[in-house]
Amino acid sequence: MEVKLWNDKREREMYENFAELFAIIKATEKLEKAYVRDIISAAEYETECQKLIAHFKTLSSTLKDTVPSIERFHDTYKMDCPAALNRLVTSGVPATVEHRAVAATSAASSASVVAECVQNFITAMDSLKLNMVAVDQVHPLLSDLSSSLNKLLILPADFEGKTKMREWLSRLSKMGAADELTEQQARQLHFDLESSYNSFMAALPTAGT
Repeated sequence: MEVKLWNDKREREMYENFAELFAIIKATEKLEKAYVRDIISAAEYETECQKLIAHFKTLSSTLKDTVPSIERFHDTYKMDCPAALNRLVTSGVPATVEHRAVAATSAASSASVVAECVQNFITAMDSLKLNMVAVDQVHPLLSDLSSSLNKLLILPADFEGKTKMREWLSRLSKMGAADELTEQQARQLHFDLESSYNSFMAALPTAGT
């Protein structure tokens, strides 16, 4: 006896769409695993992934009334395709596109922190030239500089500027707010700032590296 899954053309179409959705999810899972294992190139992966995502978006839009939750569809048919769910439902873009976006954001963020460090170096050195040598004037400037240097991940923990600013902040914290640096201390601090600034500029990656 022949068993029919559908009673009319509409039901048949629905089951065919279910089968296609199932196939897209399975294919995406295989593609994700192949990319992670370096079985295919990034370019091949991206092209195929974009196709699958486009098909998925079209089909899931068509099935939004009968399949309101892709996760539930996935669980109902015991598909075990977590990578596909992440790519199709959560991310919506190929992993290569995600990585480029993260890299671009990181580069923009680093450029912003570099500019902040340069500004803090210059402000601190200019303040000393203007004879702003009271502890409550110097400490906030060095604190800001130290904070911005620590935000820049390309600098090692033992970077000259970081260690020197820590030493100066420790020294200043033992003094009173109204105390002032002696002429010799001010000259030494300015020297340390200038030396650290030069080391900082030398440590920055040049274009193309």
